[in-house]
Amino acid sequence: MDRFVSHFTGRLDAKGRVSIPASFRSVMARDGFEGLYLHPSLEAQALDAGGNGLLKEIDGLIANLAPFSDERDTFSTALYGLSEVLKVDPEGRVQLTETLKAHAGIADAVTFVGLGHKFQIWEPEAFRAHLDAARRKVRELKAELGAGQRSSSGQGVRER
Repeated sequence: MDRFVSHFTGRLDAKGRVSIPASFRSVMARDGFEGLYLHPSLEAQALDAGGNGLLKEIDGLIANLAPFSDERDTFSTALYGLSEVLKVDPEGRVQLTETLKAHAGIADAVTFVGLGHKFQIWEPEAFRAHLDAARRKVRELKAELGAGQRSSSGQGVRER
């Protein structure tokens, strides 16, 4: 598998390190990025993390903005200027900086959440609240999509 999937919760050790889940480390190893690239999430009180896949997405986003534009400078500042590259030790642990922990509200535990090409690092209670809200939104979207479907054969064909 070359995608970050599932979620895992872990505790920071006495030195402030946390172990990256083994399945996430496997994806990172195949990606070939040395270390772990992190930046404060633009959408949530969480950290976006990954390697070459995440950087490729960021590079593509910024490349589509006009050179020397305010938008390009703003995105570059948020996605490169606030980023950090952390070293992963031989046991698969990283030490989150105080700046990153403060953005995500992390104290002594984290939840790693797979999002396909990247993963996020959350404070566990904040992630539970986010997950509850996401589930509600998915149910609402499912109901909206279902309302647009009709079927004469019972198969559920979506109207266009």
